[in-house]
Amino acid sequence: MGARPQGGSAIQVTSIGGHPPLHTVKPLARTLFNRVFATIYALSILALLFYHAKTLFYPTTLVSFSVTLALLISDLVLTFFWVSTQTFRMFPVCRKQFPENLTKIMERSDFPALDVFICTADPYKEPPIGVVNTALSVMAYNYPTEKISVYVSDDGGSALTLFAFMEAAKFATHWLPFCKKNNVLERNPEAYFELNHTCTSEAVNIKKIYESMKVKVEQVLERGEVDDEYISSDQEREAFNKWTRNFTRQDHPAVIQVLLDASKDKDIAGYLMPNLIYVSREKSKASPHHFKAGALNALLRVSGSMTNAPIILTLDCDSLSNDPETPLRAMCYLCDPATRPQLAYVQFPQIFRGINKSDIYNAEFKRLYQINVMGFDGLSGPNYLGTGCFFQRRAFYGSPSSLASPEIPELAPDYIVDKPVQSQSVLALAHQVASCNYESRSSNWGSKIGFRYGSLSEDYHTGFRMQCEGWKSIFCDPDRPAFLGDVPITLSDALNQQKRWSIGLLEVGFSKYSPATFGVKALGLSMGLAYAQSAFWAMWSIPITAYAFLPQLALLNKVYIFPKVSEPWFFLYAFLFLGAYGQDFLDFILAGGSVQRWWSDQRFWIIRGLSSYVFGSVEFFLKFLGISAFGFNVTSKVVESEQSRRYEQGIFEFGADTPMFVTLTVAAIINLSSLALGLAEVFRGNSLEGLFAQMFISGFAVVNSWPIYEAIALRNDKGKMPLKTSIIATLLAGTLYAASCFIFR
Repeated sequence: MGARPQGGSAIQVTSIGGHPPLHTVKPLARTLFNRVFATIYALSILALLFYHAKTLFYPTTLVSFSVTLALLISDLVLTFFWVSTQTFRMFPVCRKQFPENLTKIMERSDFPALDVFICTADPYKEPPIGVVNTALSVMAYNYPTEKISVYVSDDGGSALTLFAFMEAAKFATHWLPFCKKNNVLERNPEAYFELNHTCTSEAVNIKKIYESMKVKVEQVLERGEVDDEYISSDQEREAFNKWTRNFTRQDHPAVIQVLLDASKDKDIAGYLMPNLIYVSREKSKASPHHFKAGALNALLRVSGSMTNAPIILTLDCDSLSNDPETPLRAMCYLCDPATRPQLAYVQFPQIFRGINKSDIYNAEFKRLYQINVMGFDGLSGPNYLGTGCFFQRRAFYGSPSSLASPEIPELAPDYIVDKPVQSQSVLALAHQVASCNYESRSSNWGSKIGFRYGSLSEDYHTGFRMQCEGWKSIFCDPDRPAFLGDVPITLSDALNQQKRWSIGLLEVGFSKYSPATFGVKALGLSMGLAYAQSAFWAMWSIPITAYAFLPQLALLNKVYIFPKVSEPWFFLYAFLFLGAYGQDFLDFILAGGSVQRWWSDQRFWIIRGLSSYVFGSVEFFLKFLGISAFGFNVTSKVVESEQSRRYEQGIFEFGADTPMFVTLTVAAIINLSSLALGLAEVFRGNSLEGLFAQMFISGFAVVNSWPIYEAIALRNDKGKMPLKTSIIATLLAGTLYAASCFIFR
């Protein structure tokens, strides 16, 4: 587990007792190239810093000193990100699993039990039918059904979500045996029926049952309440009466509803069903609820009191299973004695469905979800990505060598639950541990036990802290994606999601557990830097903003701040730019990306740097100084038809009124004006030598800003740039130019 593959082609094979191997690992072929290129590029960076220092110490004017200092700071930030990126390029590995060999070393009846956590918070932003599909897709895993328990956390406390899962429980009795009998690959019904798998009378009948359920759920959502006409049994009526009694109170107690009981409920073929349990934890204005991390810890305790499976799978509400063999692939590591003792989790990549051809909002995020994690995997293992992750329950309770005991023995990771999930004592304990004041009994929850508090990015924080405690992790990236998620289809949703992540990461970066200090000490320089790159993501805004405005404003004032084309220093700048972009392009293409999507990836990096990262940084530091606070905003999963059509056509959505569009538009106006002035100077006969670098940067920004110009002047649909945004941005751009005239004169 701890050994790192060495050499360019060595393959490590893990087998048990002479049986066929469960998995292999080998380094990527491009590792040697990465190391050689890093050496050359590092020397070039040192040369650039020398050039800045020389100019800084011998300035000709105060303006020259100020510009050089700004560029030096920007380039130092870029240097930090380049150095931290190299940690992912030094030891990248790829793995292969052999789930077919599992049954050769153990019986299926000996497979460990699996608890699945699915979190949802708002039925109007996260439609219940989508959450239902996620649950059904994992309930139908090719895994001993009676060993699966699915826990759905409804942090919105909505009767609509509860109703949806009551209907899902009934549909599951038909869906699960159908999947097993026909060896269905797509085990979320929505995807299955979208592929028109209805060539048999049995499939047609299943589709009718599913469509009936879907219509009922969507009608209830549209009405906003569950009428008596939708309740089909006294048991359901009692459940809703109980829900109503609880949720009409301001400080409602926890609601836990067992919808399917694996000890007695059977499908239409007579086989036992998995457990399906609805959980709405107690929430009170008088107690902190810690957002998603709090919901996950409530599930950790509730599941511990009811089933206490040794393996836990965490899923976002839209992370649909795409391969019924996925848990078997995870078990290739979790059931291997060679890897298990220090293995905290097995992370699968986040891969998304419904992305348009060019991926205009960089939803694929290939560097975060695939490229970087392969580099992490060659060190101590990948970071936790928040979904598609199989944990050992033990990893939530202290380090591999030191157990952090919970307050009561029933929550210990090795406790054996020997009573049915619906027994009175089990349900009583489950309600107790889901109460909002339960964690006040111990200071360990969220710090030493469970998912970690203190950050909106609870996934990053939790994985990082686990690895600091001595746990390892593994990245599992099979050919067929294990999970498929949904993506934001509007620019405002995509940017707000990135802003929330930036704030959460900065919360860790500037805490006592900062990867730059605590992480380097606990994990070593490479892993510390790897985690630090993500923690300080928002700092990308410094060089991106500097290079989006400073050269352009200087050019507008006919001040030239870069070397002439004929000077040797110009070729250093050219090499650094082309080298960074070229290697990023190579990484992207070798990871299976396309040229078109790579262009969108680098463009959206610039967009984030001028919007999400800027506003995320401002919000974080305002909170840090105690001036304001922020909350957790759920990313909408609702798809509107017009927005969906524009997204499929690759058209940016600017219809929302958000200040983040103002900064983007200001940058677009400044860069277009700068390029126009530069071209005018060339046409007047001025030499291009001194202008070229600044004109190139302006031109590069203008090409990337085309969707903004189009939204301002060439579109009439609802996704065009709001007139208010255009006017404010124009005024700000004019003000910025006027200020620069004063500075550069």
